[in-house]
Amino acid sequence: MSQLLKVGDKVYIQQEKKPYKVICRDDRYIICTKPMNLKKTVLYFIIDIKEKWMAPDNMLFCSGYETKEDCKERLKELQNGTIALSFKRGIKLDLDII
Repeated sequence: MSQLLKVGDKVYIQQEKKPYKVICRDDRYIICTKPMNLKKTVLYFIIDIKEKWMAPDNMLFCSGYETKEDCKERLKELQNGTIALSFKRGIKLDLDII
């Protein structure tokens, strides 16, 4: 699945009506967002392809995923270890394709 996902693709999560959109990615991480109009922000998640894990980041107040540029900055922070995925708020992906 993850190798097939490209920037701009839609990702549907079970029991959610509206899809997320792939905003940016590299060989390990995929950042997906969707608008949350009530609060004028976005909902997001990050997929770690290597660890088969899907979660928000591990920062206390997650922010900075509203624009494509914000997401690219978060991707750089993931790559250099400034932020990581939350292991308390994530789920294991059970996909053999990843």
